[in-house]
Amino acid sequence: METRKVQVTGGSTYTVSLPKEWATENGVSGGSVVEFHPEEDALLLTPQRGDEKVEGTLDITGLEGDGLTRAVMTMYVSGFDVITLETPRITADQRRTIRDAAGGLVGLEVISETSEHVKLQDLLDSSELSVHNAVTRMRLVATTMLADAVSALVEDDDDLAADVIQRDNDVNRLYYMVSRVFRSVLRDPSTAAEVDLDRETAFDYHSCARQLERVADHASKIAENAQELSAPPEAIADDIRRLHEAAVSVIEQAMNAMLSEEPDEATGLANDARASVDAVDERVRETDAHLLELEPQEAQLLGLVVDSLSRAGDYGGNIAETALQKAAPRP
Repeated sequence: METRKVQVTGGSTYTVSLPKEWATENGVSGGSVVEFHPEEDALLLTPQRGDEKVEGTLDITGLEGDGLTRAVMTMYVSGFDVITLETPRITADQRRTIRDAAGGLVGLEVISETSEHVKLQDLLDSSELSVHNAVTRMRLVATTMLADAVSALVEDDDDLAADVIQRDNDVNRLYYMVSRVFRSVLRDPSTAAEVDLDRETAFDYHSCARQLERVADHASKIAENAQELSAPPEAIADDIRRLHEAAVSVIEQAMNAMLSEEPDEATGLANDARASVDAVDERVRETDAHLLELEPQEAQLLGLVVDSLSRAGDYGGNIAETALQKAAPRP
């Protein structure tokens, strides 16, 4: 850490020198323009970069399938505006995987390709992105998926189950977008100004989005199990409905706390959500006891459903913890 003494020039102007090593590494010299970004009692300084795109290149030689998909997603979430994927010769399967991966990410499009590279670009302006709206949408889709997954199970509706599984992609797209914005805010204070989020709030939204993405994953798992099962006995179906209601109650209370602008209200809602996790645990114990009366294979699959609903309630509890931190006074 280096320190500098603040000087007063002209009787009213405060000046401070920049560390030479930092200035040299970041291309700052006489006549350069720098940006100041105030954050409460802190002041962040960065070189002015204008509208230049952040470009990144990745060698994808030997990457295929899930590995290539993850590579594209990693470059996107890391904040690159232009992504060049290169190899001595791109195969048809690699092109197909790259296009599918881009289709699963908000704003990312293929803008050029040759036999040796594929170039992608994020075509959305950061100022057009709303993390608040994205998380709100994730809440709606994830909780609706959970409700429909339970309905598909108790009503033996395989078509509805398949639809739930498909909707998981929508939640994933929003989650990757929130992750991209979060990392950009950490790296570049100007992005924080564009999306109107300070770094702590961006962290809270990202944590919340992660929990909602997990809820959607478990809704998809319930739907997958529903496709393997016939409608359960009515008593068990009632147990599962009640467990679902308890789990969703936690998520909804926690999300209301997370999105509340009133600290006292948010704290009360979050504490209520945390307390409601106990009701989920009680429902789980009751349902597990009734599953012992079923055939082993059916009991095992339904046990996985119960576990997914239990985890959904726990994720709601995690959102409540984030809401408590968001509402707490800042030092």
